[in-house]
Amino acid sequence: MKDTSKNVKRTTVWLCTTAVFMGMNIALSSFGVPVPGGHLYMNDIVICTAAILFDPLAAFLVGGVGAFLGDMLFYPVAMFVSLATHGLQAVVISIISHYTLKKHPAAASGLGVTVGAIIMVVGYSLGRAFVYAKPETALLKLPYQILQAAVGAIVAMLICHKLGLYKLYKERIAAKLK
Repeated sequence: MKDTSKNVKRTTVWLCTTAVFMGMNIALSSFGVPVPGGHLYMNDIVICTAAILFDPLAAFLVGGVGAFLGDMLFYPVAMFVSLATHGLQAVVISIISHYTLKKHPAAASGLGVTVGAIIMVVGYSLGRAFVYAKPETALLKLPYQILQAAVGAIVAMLICHKLGLYKLYKERIAAKLK
């Protein structure tokens, strides 16, 4: 008889950590910090952090599906743009963070969040131009998208590598997933 308790434990840990980050993404996409001319949403911090820590599938669930659900509840016009943009952003960050520069995880994460920020800015700019059928709307929101992407990338890097979440996750959680 095959012992499946290790697989069940692994699946449970993966599912629970993914769900907690997805819930944080939904919660942070429900409100924005008011800035002159718009709002700054903090869910990019969660998306980038999850993508640095998790495998690409979990990163997609947190980033894409979490942003989709948050928008579905609070701002349904942009929910498919969020699914595609944040999903792709999270997958790319995760792939770069986990499969490049293996001896330098902070540098790999930095490269990942940089590419992810570009994906987010371009994706939302194109999405806004498509959803509102006006490129002018996308241009007006471009500075806020750049600021949101930069804040998300920088804070995620600080949380993961300066405050030690990456090391803690690898030692305590990721070890249970293997």
